[in-house]
Amino acid sequence: MSKGTLHFSSRLGALLLTVCFVASCGKKSPPEPIEAGARARPVTLALDWVPEPEFGGFYAGRADGAYARHDLRLEIQGGGAGVPVLQMVATGRADFGTVGADEVIIAQARGADVVALYAVFQTSPQGIMVHAARKLQKLEDVFHSGTLALETGLAYAAFLKKKYSWDGVKIVPYDGGVARFLSDASFGQQCYVSSEPIAARKKGAQPAVFLIADSGFNPYGTVAITRRALLEQNPALVESFVLATREGWQDYLEHPSPTNALLHTLNPSLDEATLSAAADAQRPLISSEDPTRGGLGRMQKARWQVLADQLFDLKLIDRRAVVDDLFVAL
Repeated sequence: MSKGTLHFSSRLGALLLTVCFVASCGKKSPPEPIEAGARARPVTLALDWVPEPEFGGFYAGRADGAYARHDLRLEIQGGGAGVPVLQMVATGRADFGTVGADEVIIAQARGADVVALYAVFQTSPQGIMVHAARKLQKLEDVFHSGTLALETGLAYAAFLKKKYSWDGVKIVPYDGGVARFLSDASFGQQCYVSSEPIAARKKGAQPAVFLIADSGFNPYGTVAITRRALLEQNPALVESFVLATREGWQDYLEHPSPTNALLHTLNPSLDEATLSAAADAQRPLISSEDPTRGGLGRMQKARWQVLADQLFDLKLIDRRAVVDDLFVAL
């Protein structure tokens, strides 16, 4: 099963149903995690998908000692379809978790007091891929011909439906794989830039990918969250987690191979070439020369405001969010 947007849609679907109840590969052996001292505080991080490069910086930070240097003993809990990360964090079953920025806003609107701390993806990795041979020029063109596999209940699908005319395209359910894409030259599908396009190329296809972010809907991705109670009770611990996370992601971006070797042991379905290609594909979406982004993981109030307004306009939340409550800048 391809990761792609399946993990995103599964966790967003689970959110909408359950939030009210408040996870290049080197040839070296993977590094052993550097252990924190005996007095270090144990903390848990619940991922919303299985171990993949999307979470590489967290694993790198644990392996290279970033969390240990900040007196944290990090336990990473791999996720999967339907894992209720928001509920786990909001109820204290996990200290930290990863979700999408739009999920944070929807969760708060439904009563979950979670707060965003660190955004891995500054540009959303969600996209739509089509066959390059179709010679489509822009995202809007995708909706005028052919067949498109799309989960219409997703927030970005609602945004695209409102922004673009979908005349001429046949919408079908997204099934999480690339088999139909490989067999039909007029077929397009939602994707995660570090997943389905790589899988399709591996099978000999030549996909062209349009980022959803180019449409104007660009939520932060793989956002680390905590519950506000923990932030208020132990701000030093939360700040230590953020600082260590930033160090881990810097390490992974500069030297992905050792961590990719570890990811392969945790998720053998991903081979060396796939891990390397995924790390390369996501790198420009994580780090940027744009000085307004303020460094790895940092978030901007204006970005949150735009997203909150979009979700309200799409009627995915029934009141406007208080943006200052959504995230903290550390």
